[in-house]
Amino acid sequence: MTNYNTGADAANTAVRAYLTKVGEAYLKRTFNTASGKGKADWEHIRDVIFQKKCAYCNRSDVTLEIEHLIMFNRKEYGLHHPGNIVPSCKECNKRGKDAKKKYFTWKEHLQEICNDSGAGSEYNSRKKKILEHMKNKKYPNLTNEEKHAIGVVASKLYNDIKGLVDGSIELYNTLDQAFVKDTNKDV
Repeated sequence: MTNYNTGADAANTAVRAYLTKVGEAYLKRTFNTASGKGKADWEHIRDVIFQKKCAYCNRSDVTLEIEHLIMFNRKEYGLHHPGNIVPSCKECNKRGKDAKKKYFTWKEHLQEICNDSGAGSEYNSRKKKILEHMKNKKYPNLTNEEKHAIGVVASKLYNDIKGLVDGSIELYNTLDQAFVKDTNKDV
């Protein structure tokens, strides 16, 4: 549960709602992982495709949650789509950042978790499984133009919503000052 909400939180929620709708447009149906066909899709991905194991560390003795491979945010604009979700343990669902404070891609994240290399490595076998999953679930291979268009809309939406929240605070403060002045006149 969030203890402190900001305009950025509201804006990020709006961006995720937008990315959900874009993902559903490519999927050509709704994708609610909490009920109906979307939930059945998620359970199939978790239980059958990944055999109730974390896609990153391969552990089965952990609670699994949804991880968006291409991050579900205004920077990477990963879509909420069956081909972009995998089961992840809580620990693996926390991505590290590089020296420039940019989040690792899912491949970099997987490499860090597997911490191995070579043709027969865990990294290569897990990466292959994830890539096959993305292909089989038909995650859209977005062109640079599509990515740019999604990014432009996501950034505008983020800035507009954050601006509305911040502007609402300024408006409230202005009204509050007027109210306080009017109240002091009566005293």
